[in-house]
Amino acid sequence: MSESTHEERLLLIKSTLSVDNIDNRRLPRHLFLPGVALRAAAVIVSVWLFVLALQLIKEGADGLRPVLDAVSVDGVAGHFGFGWLGAYVVMSGSPVAAVAMSLFAGDALSDLEAFAMINGTRMGASLIVLVVGFVSYVFGRRNPDGLYIGVVALLTAITLWGPAMPIGLLILDKGWLDGVQVESPGALTSIVGTISDPLVEPLVDALPRLLLFVAGVGALVLGFALFDRSLPSLERPSPRFEALSQALQQRYAMFGFGILVTLLTLSVSLSVTILVPLALKGYVRRDRVVPYVMGANIATWVDTLLAALLLDSPQGFEIVLTQMLAGSAVSLIVLVFLYGPYTRLILGIAHRISSSRRSLIVFLAALILAPLAFLAA
Repeated sequence: MSESTHEERLLLIKSTLSVDNIDNRRLPRHLFLPGVALRAAAVIVSVWLFVLALQLIKEGADGLRPVLDAVSVDGVAGHFGFGWLGAYVVMSGSPVAAVAMSLFAGDALSDLEAFAMINGTRMGASLIVLVVGFVSYVFGRRNPDGLYIGVVALLTAITLWGPAMPIGLLILDKGWLDGVQVESPGALTSIVGTISDPLVEPLVDALPRLLLFVAGVGALVLGFALFDRSLPSLERPSPRFEALSQALQQRYAMFGFGILVTLLTLSVSLSVTILVPLALKGYVRRDRVVPYVMGANIATWVDTLLAALLLDSPQGFEIVLTQMLAGSAVSLIVLVFLYGPYTRLILGIAHRISSSRRSLIVFLAALILAPLAFLAA
């Protein structure tokens, strides 16, 4: 084989596998199938880690109580702040919500405390969008749109899920949804035991409860990270994805689009983060970010509902369902009846924050101080 022929083949392979062309060319079967197999294997391993982590956290729940007491995490307000800060730390709300479910199943939290902690994760889950926007601004084209999208995502989540908190607490306190508790199917409980007991039971005998909890959190974060890695890259959306997003510019369509993308990715952090490159390329108008974030924050509860089923916690299922109904009620009221003034308010505040370095610093400081204030309450 001549050197020129060899170089031409290398160039063809690189062009075929490039991100820009991956949706415009059909990969050769011998290259496509191994990639699919690796992604499928990653999904299977991530699900196994998810199940294993939930059981470890549940068994280690008692070990966390002295830690929570030491840092004065107590009551509804304290656990709300704890969930908010936890979402900051792991840059995602789903792992922290799953931890709350496991703690509740392990009798370390009351139903109201678990609800508050899960609700707090919504307040901080979109911080990753602001981080991605900041990185894009610093290392990219100095375009502030990425920062703007991050601020809009955080403001939308905070202003919608904050009001959902008292509504959900009232529903739980009055027991209005007690009749819709869902028990885990016997087959699911059996499968969970089969894939987790061989490792969980020896660890329960060998490790202190706090170490069990730490190991469970580590496995949970690793499982979510592996699942995200197994998904097709959405940081540079394909032409088909961009064309679809361009066609869905009406508010209800964008609301449904946010639900759909989050159901596919099972991560509001990931689904909302893709707004940054879409906005920078002009495929998503600024005023359409709000309904997208609304839908994404509702659909993200699917994995937490699954966690409640895997933990065989009917009341845990009720807690998450209450969260979904309260947040959906607030979001739909705003979307249908208050969309115009609400959107103008959010976008106006976001513009002020993202267009001034001083305002952005004040906003970031407020984001840190707010959950700390709830922790100290």
